[in-house]
Amino acid sequence: MNARRISWFKYLQDLSTKWHRRNRAEKMLLTEACFLLGIARFAVSTLPFSWIAKSLGKHMTETSLDLNPADAQRARMIGRAVLSAANYTPWESVCLPQAVAAKWMLSWRHIPGTLYLGVIKDRTNPERLAAHAWLRCGDKILTGAQGYHQYTVVSTFS
Repeated sequence: MNARRISWFKYLQDLSTKWHRRNRAEKMLLTEACFLLGIARFAVSTLPFSWIAKSLGKHMTETSLDLNPADAQRARMIGRAVLSAANYTPWESVCLPQAVAAKWMLSWRHIPGTLYLGVIKDRTNPERLAAHAWLRCGDKILTGAQGYHQYTVVSTFS
C-alpha cells in the first residue's frame, strides 16, 4: 500500500471512531448540517443572493445579545455541528455556506440569530475587497469567528 492509501484509510478510521463517540442528538445535527451545507453551497454558487437572502430573515436588523440558556445550548450545538460537518464535506464549505446553513438550522428551531456579511481590503491586492460571513447567536459567534472583527459589516440578516 502506498502512503496516500494508508493516509486515506487512517482518515476513514478516525472519522468512524469520532462518529461512534457521538450521541444520537449530535449525529442528527451533524447529518442535518452536512445536508444543509450542500444545499447552501449549491444555492450560493448558482442562485442570485437576493433569493437566498429571503430565507435568512429581516435585512439590516440584529437580534439581541440576550438568549435563554436552553436556546444558547442548542445554538452552540448547532454551531459545532456545522463547523465539524464543514471539515468533512467533499465540497468546499467556506464561511458563507456555513453561516447560511447554521442560520437555517437556528430559524427552524425558532432560535434568534444574526448573519453578518463583511468586507475588508484584500491584503495581497488593496484594490480588491475580501468578504466574510459569520453568524452570531446571543453573545456567541457560531460560525466564521476567526478574524470577523477585522471586517466592516455591510449587511445583516436576523
